[in-house]
Amino acid sequence: MDITSLTAMEIREKIANKEISAQEVIKAHLDRIKELDGDLNAFITITEEEAFEAAKRVDEKVKNGEKLGKLAGIPIGVKDNIVTKDIRTTAGSKMLENFIPPYDATVIKRIKEEDGIILGKTNLDEFAGSYSTESSYFGVTKNPIDRERVPGGSSGGSTAAVRAQEVALALGSDTGGSNRQPASYCGIVGIKPSYGLVSRHGLIPLSNSLDVVGSFARNVTDASLLLDVIAGRDEKDPTAMDIERGSYLEGLTGDIKGMKVALPKEYMNMPMDARVKEKVLQAAKVFEKLGAHVEEVSLPHAKYAWATYYLIVVSEISSAMAKYDGVSYGHRTEDYESLDELFIKSRTEGLGEEIKRSIMAGTYILSTEEGRKYYEKAFRVRALLKEDFDRVFEKYDVILTPTTPNLPFKIGESVKNPTEMYGSGIFCIPANVVGLCALSVPCGYVHGLPVGLQIMGDRFKEANILKAAYAFEGELSLGGDK
Repeated sequence: MDITSLTAMEIREKIANKEISAQEVIKAHLDRIKELDGDLNAFITITEEEAFEAAKRVDEKVKNGEKLGKLAGIPIGVKDNIVTKDIRTTAGSKMLENFIPPYDATVIKRIKEEDGIILGKTNLDEFAGSYSTESSYFGVTKNPIDRERVPGGSSGGSTAAVRAQEVALALGSDTGGSNRQPASYCGIVGIKPSYGLVSRHGLIPLSNSLDVVGSFARNVTDASLLLDVIAGRDEKDPTAMDIERGSYLEGLTGDIKGMKVALPKEYMNMPMDARVKEKVLQAAKVFEKLGAHVEEVSLPHAKYAWATYYLIVVSEISSAMAKYDGVSYGHRTEDYESLDELFIKSRTEGLGEEIKRSIMAGTYILSTEEGRKYYEKAFRVRALLKEDFDRVFEKYDVILTPTTPNLPFKIGESVKNPTEMYGSGIFCIPANVVGLCALSVPCGYVHGLPVGLQIMGDRFKEANILKAAYAFEGELSLGGDK
């Protein structure tokens, strides 16, 4: 039996039926990591000892006939901007290279309560601030499909680990596409929940009004399983709302007859690789074949989404990064003679070039009269974007778009063409700006490289996008296992 090729649901079922032990599952996946990750670099920290201890507890439950959690024995990777008690959490930065958190993030606590087993912390763009997983202090992560290409970002370590079968599930964070864009590049499923569905307590913030925690898997069922566990109100996070919902897993019926599907003309007319556009249009025909009603709609303010996002995100990055000053915690320079010199040298040494650019841009916007005018205008346009989507969702259940306008680019190309790298998030950004739920599901391959279909839903209507993705996945039969 090839344990690492099993789905998360299959792993739990086989452990419950005593066909395999949790310790065997963990050993197989750790062996896989040892085999692949020296080259792939999906992980920053491996938690082998902790994982085996957790596996032993699961096996004891099985032996004693105790009730198993929803994630019993399933190996999980965690993006390294989500804090884990007594386990190094770096955010991919030298600034936090040796930071050991004293508590678990709420999502980590919920995973452990359901007997999920964390194998380690995955690589990411520094502080989750880019789109390729090339800006990490801990080196570049490679795409398992083509080692010369990026896995996308900023959650590239999590997506690469899932695609390479180093873990069955993974957590990521999404500020402007950082779950969906790398899911598309690695040919797996990535979910960006509605803002407020999942607690952000313990997520190292990049942009507080945009960040969310989401899930990765090689199929929709497994990704839904993890989302079921991490979603819900949290007293420690005032933005995590108490939403009435059923089980996302139970809503995966495969029947989408009569579902109303919108295809926005503004998005489909944006510059993109023609092969990507073709795959998405073919996907729309699959929805029609399954009995859904697909119609073209208009989102007239779509062209302003990226500029609106950029003004908001860099301003919030500037604010979020201000605490890394070399005083409270994080990297502190060894050579300084004044407080100002301590601040300057600590930040210069501890932060990478990519995040510094965002800090500089955000500081300019927040500190100049002209910049504040643009920042205030961005929030007015944000309201217009919300009105556009509200109007569409009055009539339609889901919206289809490409996940990215391009195929995975080669490592190093982002330095030559940063515009293309940042442009890879153009279709994902609106969901963050407006707070919608969205996911990426594989919809085909071009010369062996994956193309992702983005399915967006109204706020807290995750059941709609998961139901649509599950039916589509079942018809196309791609998943993360081409």
